[in-house]
Amino acid sequence: MTETLEDRVRRAVQEDIAIEPYSPEWPRLFLEEKEHLLTCLPHELIGRIEHFGSTAVPGLAAKPIIDMLVEVTSLEETRCRIVPILELQGYDYFWRPTWGDDTPPFYAWFIKRDPRGKRTHHIHMVEGHFEHWDRLLFRDYLIQHPDVAEDYQRLKIRLAGMYPNDRVAYTKGKTDFILRVMAQAEQFNGKHLST
Repeated sequence: MTETLEDRVRRAVQEDIAIEPYSPEWPRLFLEEKEHLLTCLPHELIGRIEHFGSTAVPGLAAKPIIDMLVEVTSLEETRCRIVPILELQGYDYFWRPTWGDDTPPFYAWFIKRDPRGKRTHHIHMVEGHFEHWDRLLFRDYLIQHPDVAEDYQRLKIRLAGMYPNDRVAYTKGKTDFILRVMAQAEQFNGKHLST
């Protein structure tokens, strides 16, 4: 029986949330997947590829899933030309809203899994003007401010304990913290750019 989109979404949002201590393997796993994507995808559609999220912050505990931000020149071309390539390789694909259940802009999101079905990578494909690129500011601020990263780690561990099988609630629980840190990061970045 073929799994419906609703079934796939339900399964994806109910998978276990496990926070693990930082692993020095995470940067290597990012680089290996970056190389794989650059090898198998149409070069003219791919721009920069960044490691973001908690696994990109040295010392920060995280879900052991490598978050990758991939710039594409066209999301329409991505749907036509990239999605079939990655789906053939076993990646889960979702045409995902940026916010909430149905808030545009939509983008291409892939889950890569290991042979046991455990998530290893989340690949977010967006065009260069998408607000997703602001997440690099959050990453960089956490790297530069270990005390803030420590606060974030404590929050994530608490939320994972509260919502071990509810990725939506876990993510919503982090939102206020992330927005507050983003405001600090923008202010910090503005000061450093003006000096």
